Amino acid sequence: MDSPRESKKAHLNREPKRTHNQPGIAPQKDAYARLLSQHSSSKFSLYLEQYAKDMSFQRDGPGPSTLLKAQSDKLNIPQRKRDQVPNDFSDSSDFSPSSMKIKGEESSLSLYMEKLNTCGAQQDGEQKQGVSDKQRRGPRRDTATSHDGDIDSGEELSSLKPNNPKKHQKPQKKSKDPKEADSFVGRPQSPKNASASGQEQEKMTKSKKKNLPKHPEDENSREGTVRSGVDTQMSRPRSPHGKDKRLQQPRASGANSPADRNKNKGGRGSKKQVFESYMTLEEVSHGLKRGELIQGQLRINPKKYHEAFIPSPDDTRDIFLDGIVSRNRALNGDVVVAQILPRDQWKVVRSDTDCEGSSESETQRENTAQKKTARTPRPDVMVEDQCSDQDELVRRVQNTTLTETGVPLEDPSTSRSNGEILQKTAKVVYIVEKKHSRAVTGFLKFLPDKPFAMFSPVDHRVPRINVLLTNCPEDFTSRPGDYTNTLFICRITNWTADSNFAEGQLHKTLGQAGEIEPETEGILIEYDVDFSEFSDEVLDCLPKNLPWTIPPEEMSKRRDLRRECIFTIDPATARDLDDALSCKQLPDGNFEMGVHIADVSYFVGEDNALDAVASQRATSVYMVQKVIPMLPRLLCEELCSLNPLTDRLTFSVIWKITPEGKILSEWFGRTVIRSCVKLSYDHAQSMIDAPEKMFSAEELPPVDPEHPIDEIHQAVLNLHSIAKNLRAQRFSGGALRLDQLKLSFTLDKETMMPQGCYIYQYRDSNKLVEEFMLLANIATANHIYRRFPELALLRCHPPPKTKMVDELQELCDQLGINIDLSSAGALHKSLNTTLGDDEYTTARKEVLTHMCSRPMQMALYFSSGVRQDKQLFKHYALNVPLYTHFTSPIRRYADIIVHRLLAASLKCGPSLGLSTQEVQKQASHCNDKKTLSKRVQELSSELFFGVFVKDCGPLDSEAMVMGVLDQSFDVLVLRYGVQKRIYCKSVTGLDSFHHRKVGKKSELTLVWTAEDIEKPPVEQVISIFTLVEVQLKADGAPMKYSAVLKRPEENE
Repeated sequence: MDSPRESKKAHLNREPKRTHNQPGIAPQKDAYARLLSQHSSSKFSLYLEQYAKDMSFQRDGPGPSTLLKAQSDKLNIPQRKRDQVPNDFSDSSDFSPSSMKIKGEESSLSLYMEKLNTCGAQQDGEQKQGVSDKQRRGPRRDTATSHDGDIDSGEELSSLKPNNPKKHQKPQKKSKDPKEADSFVGRPQSPKNASASGQEQEKMTKSKKKNLPKHPEDENSREGTVRSGVDTQMSRPRSPHGKDKRLQQPRASGANSPADRNKNKGGRGSKKQVFESYMTLEEVSHGLKRGELIQGQLRINPKKYHEAFIPSPDDTRDIFLDGIVSRNRALNGDVVVAQILPRDQWKVVRSDTDCEGSSESETQRENTAQKKTARTPRPDVMVEDQCSDQDELVRRVQNTTLTETGVPLEDPSTSRSNGEILQKTAKVVYIVEKKHSRAVTGFLKFLPDKPFAMFSPVDHRVPRINVLLTNCPEDFTSRPGDYTNTLFICRITNWTADSNFAEGQLHKTLGQAGEIEPETEGILIEYDVDFSEFSDEVLDCLPKNLPWTIPPEEMSKRRDLRRECIFTIDPATARDLDDALSCKQLPDGNFEMGVHIADVSYFVGEDNALDAVASQRATSVYMVQKVIPMLPRLLCEELCSLNPLTDRLTFSVIWKITPEGKILSEWFGRTVIRSCVKLSYDHAQSMIDAPEKMFSAEELPPVDPEHPIDEIHQAVLNLHSIAKNLRAQRFSGGALRLDQLKLSFTLDKETMMPQGCYIYQYRDSNKLVEEFMLLANIATANHIYRRFPELALLRCHPPPKTKMVDELQELCDQLGINIDLSSAGALHKSLNTTLGDDEYTTARKEVLTHMCSRPMQMALYFSSGVRQDKQLFKHYALNVPLYTHFTSPIRRYADIIVHRLLAASLKCGPSLGLSTQEVQKQASHCNDKKTLSKRVQELSSELFFGVFVKDCGPLDSEAMVMGVLDQSFDVLVLRYGVQKRIYCKSVTGLDSFHHRKVGKKSELTLVWTAEDIEKPPVEQVISIFTLVEVQLKADGAPMKYSAVLKRPEENE
């Protein structure tokens, strides 16, 4: 009887020949017979023997001989087969530790050849053991197509774990014989995780081959799940240059070494590790101190989930983590410690290709072959739906300065003579902080004969999760079809080192996918937004006697400004009004100008339950249809909100200022105000647009009779005039503003469904408010830093990454764009000058703005006491040495801390009860929550636009090309401000396309099939700033839409 290992190998060898044109069982057998014949041939045996000789001499010699390649070419072995065969030799799991010590590579090879010679009998052996093709593949076909296009499932990879085919239906039963550990195919990520990487690659490869989707479009969603992640890995052992020594490294120090095998024995020792064990805290600490390890936040590419990055400590090119195994169970956003891999495992960055991870020793021919076999997007999806964060969207803008895989910050020491660049690679050895919520939305998939179901997350950066059937809905096993379109929330509870998949529990059934409320709730949970009701303990911290009035003793401590003409300017729908303005002309011609901010710190005392929940939430979260408040609504919308005709407590900054905007004096203090009117931006804009008009009461909201409408109108005009001068001074002084299009919606008041959408207009009334908020924030930053140099909570904006700026400058030079990236001010001036003077000038500016946004870094809160270098305090975009947030305490916790510091500095409040490190910890938390809030806001907008396209589409629009890759290009849809990717292979009516690149400038030529056979084909050249016509259409998947490129004739 065939050994389990032989059965396993036969099973492995059979699958790779399956294709789209071989869906049935009979063609499978034909393909297997052909493969068997090939493997049994004398030529193939000769090829393997020669490889063994090369392997045995490789430690001392230059590497594999050229005979290998000649023989493989002569045999016509497909590229993937050539790559695959040598990788099988690293499968030391089939050999005992002792045999490994004695026999080494050559014995591995001979055993492998013995398996090939017996594989004819293995098929019968497998069939006799009761596992037919249909039994093995039927259920897999069920899971091959799904909402998110998964092509491999928990069932496939679980069923591979036991080598004995009889055990295929019991994936969780652990083998007690170490020899029954998984065999694997693929190049290990590193010497230490040889078995892990190889195992993952084999399983992914087998899974892909077995589960070619019923519909080709289902392959697109995971963006090269297997092809891009495995092909490049599998080709690594073949090194024509003899430089690739990684075949020996796993033998010496890999996870399959005898020492490591013994170390892994015990509770789970019989199951081979997929991931490396984490280092100890002591090892990590020493490694970081010695500079042997690096720490950073993990960023996973949402379009190619096998690619991840962490920032380089020296601020050069980001460090690349290739594959799931190298991430070692860390998720997007986690703070990790990583170890740099040897140089021969670094990644080659080729800016003229849609770069997949590749090793230094790979040839251009191999990369070309991989691209030819890469997955093509689904034919009915012309553009990949943008489900990534804004940074990722912008990252795609310029193919030319970027590869698609990450941040191309070039280290000069890694440049190569042919223009290619080496990017350092690493592996995670420790997770410092699990910042990812471990909660994900997704779909539940039934796996026949399994004790668990497979949970497939919508976010492909998160692994598939095994959920016990006992945790699934009661009728799930009997009626799994009823849950096909049901959206669930699942929380990861465990992810062991010996499992490809995480374990989890269903947290909640959200509802039907595609409906706004279930989708919204899923977004909130996934991004760890606390939208629960405030507890009684928190509500007990609020004033009890309602309606609340200001106590007389508090009134006596404050400057009374209730008689002044003070008003708010906010969006029409705003209910949390935390800032108000005043402007009074003085007899000397100057102005007394005030910014009045809700005094939230009066109501939110330190160290109570209300403060605790506010500090944890850190920010209000604004979605299209609702707000998740940081504070209870009694405070947000009533007691703190500067509602009109109501006495309210405020913190004020009042300046004496000249009409030109020169500040003569400044005053800070706690005050009481009474807003005389709640103006919207539209109201203020109408006043600015009609300076001579006499507005009637009917044209405005209710106004305090003590202040005539004309007085309010004049105050708005004075504020506008001063704001224009302040703004001019800021930009002439070197400030920068990168405006990007923002989509807004009109909603049905009852259903809250989108009725329409439009690009939000940023007008003079918005600029007026912004200017004085900036002024107040800058003034407050300087004030609290002078008083508390070790404790001030400030906000910095680091300068853009130099290497990316240099690459962008080179691109712009080649495009003929006269842009100066030397400073924030120079960039701002460039963006507002040389982009032509026609109807598309604004569109060109938008595209260039997106390109310029990519090198920019995020602004961050920090405690002044943790930074010694004052240069690190600066705000790049505003071009000021000190900045903070003071003006929005209702919706930002950072502002509450700043208010407390300000009160302490003015002796009108207690000292801040936090240390420098505690302020820094809270600042970091606020940074995280602000980032998540921004992402939730973007996802909410995408959700509503997807519904709008479905209900009101298809939608036609002009679009401008933002970036060009070798087989696709990105466009900015001008009418709606959304970005989409168009894949050339998916464009209907396209005969062919050609890519060329000169320097950094990338260009595609699309050849359209002639509609009239008597006419020649139509050529369309695609480069940055090219105008095209697109049509947005709803996809079959919920909330998804695509952009279809129209024929150029239709553009005329």
